[in-house]
Amino acid sequence: MLVDDHELVRDGLRAVLGTAADVLVVAEAGDAATAVREAERSRPDVVVMDVRLAEGSGIEATREIRARRPETQVLMLTSFADDEALFASIMAGAAGYLLKQIRSGDLVRAVRAIGAGQNLLDPAVTKGVLDRLRAARHLLRDERLARLSAQEERILTLIAAGRTNKEVGAELRLAEKTVKNYVSSILAKLEVARRAEAAAYLARHGPQSPEG
Repeated sequence: MLVDDHELVRDGLRAVLGTAADVLVVAEAGDAATAVREAERSRPDVVVMDVRLAEGSGIEATREIRARRPETQVLMLTSFADDEALFASIMAGAAGYLLKQIRSGDLVRAVRAIGAGQNLLDPAVTKGVLDRLRAARHLLRDERLARLSAQEERILTLIAAGRTNKEVGAELRLAEKTVKNYVSSILAKLEVARRAEAAAYLARHGPQSPEG
């Protein structure tokens, strides 16, 4: 399903996605309320959602759609690299966040990846988040972050930098299954359901500077 308050943009997205034999556009919406209603009616696998809508918020629409049908994945599209919108989108349940400057072929691949259950964040958007993480020497005394062991802190920082379980294991000399168990523990301690939410939580509640 395509959600954008500009019909011309929706037409462009439909044309791009129409080149992929395995992607079918089943519905469109131009505002948040219609998006929620159409998502419930058409039950799409993936929603391509504009962050800012003329009527309502794409982030709020995402939260509502995900609450009603968790199996629907949402890919946020935005014209601006905005850290706060990125965090809010992830916490609302979005599985991906990309800039509208994305190439046509990359958009098709992104929709496929989101539909397959992967998380996808545009490096141009997450640069500020990662810069803050790299500057940190240790985690702040946030109530939930304080629950993590030193090893869990290291793994969470690597996850936030975009590492897969396999890559984390290679870097920390751990079996991939062991990393998976650590990740499950981290999610439980932070009270979040997804890796991307854990990364966003760290970026929001972790240190802002080396002095932090």
